[in-house]
Amino acid sequence: MSIPTEQIGSIPRPQELIKGMQEFQAGRLSQKELNSLCNAAVIDTIKLLEATNSPVITDGEQAKPSFATYPIHGMNTIEPDGVTISFSDGHTRQLPKLNAGQFQYKTYADSYLDMALKYASVPVKQAVVSASALSLIYPQDGLEGYSREIFLADLLREHETDIRRCLHKGAYKVQIDFTEGRLAVKLDPTKQLLKNFIDLNNSVLDRFSVQERKKIGVHTCPGGDHDSTHSAEVDYADLLPSLFELKVGNFYIKLASEKNRTRVLKIIRECMKNDQKIFVGVIDPNDSRIETPKEVQDRVLEAAEYIPLSQLGTTDDCGFSPFGDDTSTSRETAFEKIRSRVSGTMLAAKVLNI
Repeated sequence: MSIPTEQIGSIPRPQELIKGMQEFQAGRLSQKELNSLCNAAVIDTIKLLEATNSPVITDGEQAKPSFATYPIHGMNTIEPDGVTISFSDGHTRQLPKLNAGQFQYKTYADSYLDMALKYASVPVKQAVVSASALSLIYPQDGLEGYSREIFLADLLREHETDIRRCLHKGAYKVQIDFTEGRLAVKLDPTKQLLKNFIDLNNSVLDRFSVQERKKIGVHTCPGGDHDSTHSAEVDYADLLPSLFELKVGNFYIKLASEKNRTRVLKIIRECMKNDQKIFVGVIDPNDSRIETPKEVQDRVLEAAEYIPLSQLGTTDDCGFSPFGDDTSTSRETAFEKIRSRVSGTMLAAKVLNI
């Protein structure tokens, strides 16, 4: 496509898979039975995504328990009482907490990619969690015999490995989910936490060549869970200048649901670099209404007034179900929204004569 368009990642899981995940956790379903449910969901998701004419797809993150915890899910060195994240509707999500070293991923994202590549006939991108998000599992009071410095060194090694394995397997892009960017400003208005997050992520990105970084991207949004967010009130002006210091070639930026898109686009124009591609959100997963292709077209044309066409792409504001049990959006609605994004992006390209 003359204007590239890519989804963020997750698609709502089928009810049978959600129930199966719950049964597995309760010990009433075998790993083999769960794998069968996951495989069936991935195959169905890929088929339906390709039917939307999407030029690039994901596996819908069907087998991930959540976008943030897949590397550590099932580890015997974590406890459930970690950092709590509050959402605007009052519900919370709680990260696990590390209780012993040495830190090592239990699951790498290329294991999901393997399955998707078997069935996809179009390029497949792979989302991975950021190093900064996983850094939050280290307890504030430390761990005896396992310092934070050693933990971070282990974390950076594992995060690099996660990305490299996906690139090596043939991922079209590797997208780092950095949904904690605005949250960092909310938690620490001095922006020191945000700076620490940016520096930590760049410590990994520095290990990749310029060519490799062209296939790496960063997604930012104020969280998305049960049609709610954790930090949408934070001004983008407090995040975007720092965000564009990340050493990647692609940025996937929530925009459709922003109250003042023009203002955000002006900030993006001021902060973006010439070698960065900007995928603007033109679909709001937190809104049950399905956008029309014409609405998407108009949002693309709006963005084209501020972002050079050679650097412009479209995406969704966020994944449709970043946490495995989130059913606030139906599968049918998610696929129809994606279809509108693809169609609307094509309409905009025609208007722009590209």
